[in-house]
Amino acid sequence: MEFDSIDAVREEIDQVDQQLVALIARRGECVKAAAQFKQDRAAVRAPDRVQQVIDKVRAQAKAQGLSEEIIEQVYRAMITAFIDYELQQHGELKA
Repeated sequence: MEFDSIDAVREEIDQVDQQLVALIARRGECVKAAAQFKQDRAAVRAPDRVQQVIDKVRAQAKAQGLSEEIIEQVYRAMITAFIDYELQQHGELKA
């Protein structure tokens, strides 16, 4: 990508951010739906699934020329937030 100004770069970042927010919202809906299929809090935490996701996105990042460390940090933060959200959803469903 080539840009002719910092404003052009920021505009592109804003557009990417808008797409990311929409995708994260979609992921959140999936997380909410998943909560109903999980029997207990351990199933929500699912460390094996977390590692599977991390391994997959690291490989995808490498293929895209993105730092595997950056994508892992981003995904671990997102997964932690969604686990907290899913635990809340799971608790409400089981109440």
